[in-house]
Amino acid sequence: MTTADPTARPLRIGVLSFAHPHAGAYIGNLLRTPGVEVLTADPTHGERPGESGGAAFASALGADHVETLEDLLAWGPDGVVVCSENARHRADVERVAAAGVHVLCEKPLATSVSDAEAMVTACEAAGVHLMVAFPVRFSPAFAALRDAVDAGSLGTVCAITGTNNGKLPSGRAWFADPALAGGGAMTDHTVHVADLMDALLDGTPVRSVYAQSNRILHAGRAGAETGGLVSLEYEGGIVVTVDCSWSKPDDYPTWGGLTLQVVGSDGVADMDAFVQRVDGYSQPRTSPVWLPYGTDLDGNLVAEFVDALRSGRAPQPDGRVGVRTTRVVEAAYASARAGRPVELTV
Repeated sequence: MTTADPTARPLRIGVLSFAHPHAGAYIGNLLRTPGVEVLTADPTHGERPGESGGAAFASALGADHVETLEDLLAWGPDGVVVCSENARHRADVERVAAAGVHVLCEKPLATSVSDAEAMVTACEAAGVHLMVAFPVRFSPAFAALRDAVDAGSLGTVCAITGTNNGKLPSGRAWFADPALAGGGAMTDHTVHVADLMDALLDGTPVRSVYAQSNRILHAGRAGAETGGLVSLEYEGGIVVTVDCSWSKPDDYPTWGGLTLQVVGSDGVADMDAFVQRVDGYSQPRTSPVWLPYGTDLDGNLVAEFVDALRSGRAPQPDGRVGVRTTRVVEAAYASARAGRPVELTV
């Protein structure tokens, strides 16, 4: 990691919107990073009645706060972390890029491929970097799996199964609102596995997508699909299945989890991105608990963005990865509507 020049001006990083629950973790990590100044803005907090945010949320985290994006940009940030609702990503990223500021945008990059491509174009035209927030890519377990595949330890990769199951998001109603989120569980969870496949398979294009979805779980609480199964066929014949759902019960000890199983001609490898934990039971809460330890994936993500800004290099995963993963999600919805596989041409 690049060591900052102690005589240099501190790096200024803004956080735009607290709509996404990861905003708090990003702010905390940024505040703990030496040589970084943080300023936040949450202009649409008033449109999220009953949800945490705004100046009170920033104050609780110990972060300075302004009311508008204009105020945030007037501060002269080097980078801005965009944590707004998915449907607002394009407008927010384009405004930040137009000010000549590098961007880290929450996943999914956009709710349509056309918006995602426009965001990449806007950042390239402005000469700024665009990074997408896929923290699981920074998991040591995934790094070990990727090393094993790259080394040929599993032989020729034939098939991969991914699971990304969680609770129905609570405290952020927009997650289950298709107009703001772009969909439901398939939007929320498919992109993480699609990003890991993009890294594991070195950007190999997806040839076809077949998907099924339903709203059997939480039918009275969610306006979008709560369960889905997505099958991806990659160039070269590798088949990947993604179990993406909000299927964990409300009293589950954490939000959910992500696993991969890679089947090769010479072996099988399993990965659990959140296996670093102690399982237990809380008598006062009368519920199970997970006590995580080890790597902070959000911290690793933030460190990549900060290091890239300091060194002048392009951070990864970049906007092009965001476009490719958005294309997978868009095709999955088209397939679920049509009831047949969707062929992709890039």
